[in-house]
Amino acid sequence: MKLFKLALAVVGAALALTTAAPQAVAAPPEPGGGATPFIIGGGNASNAPWAARLFVNGQQNCTATIIAPQYVLTARHCVSSSGSYSFRIGSLDQTSGGTVANATAITRHSRADLAVVRLDRSVSATYSPLGTSSNVSVGQTVQVYGWGATCTNQPEINCQSRYLKYADVRVTSVNCRDYTGGVAVCAQRINGITAGGDSGGPMFASGRQVGVASTSDRATRTAYTNITSYRSWIRSIAGV
Repeated sequence: MKLFKLALAVVGAALALTTAAPQAVAAPPEPGGGATPFIIGGGNASNAPWAARLFVNGQQNCTATIIAPQYVLTARHCVSSSGSYSFRIGSLDQTSGGTVANATAITRHSRADLAVVRLDRSVSATYSPLGTSSNVSVGQTVQVYGWGATCTNQPEINCQSRYLKYADVRVTSVNCRDYTGGVAVCAQRINGITAGGDSGGPMFASGRQVGVASTSDRATRTAYTNITSYRSWIRSIAGV
């Protein structure tokens, strides 16, 4: 599956997703770095206590998940630029509620589009349960979540969702490539697809998180970094 990066400038922060097809080919980042997707189609989520909205210098940017009291999981391209990073955790509404915490340290994977962020406080929450390779397979219907763009006819920053959205997609590969060349789960649209602002958000299969949003063509195909291939790396940092 080939992925073409689509970046958007969001008040100094870049959000991008790429287009899907066989070997990941990413275009150079837009000024500001970073890439993100948003759910086009799908519906509003009703329960996602592990969800986190990522802000860069106070501006909406990406999606993430809290995986331990002081650790958040997101895409590497979401935290590649300079600036201050903060997260609103545990609220479906990105503008209010939940707990706001700031990043104090960021560990970026050297190859995959993954990053683990340490928070400045311990957050009591329902943490995202991380899956293993047995939880996801080709042909499976899985769910993706994000606050990303809901439009394709205007700049994506103009149509970021206030409320967390989700969509069903069908897995086409568990060994394709993400934006930076890491192992990914690739999927095809069923009732919605990711777009700018969804980057870093989760893919759930069999009730567990198996992916982190990396790229999308905003139409039919998307790629999520396959976190089941990187569990030992995540565990070495966050302990889960």
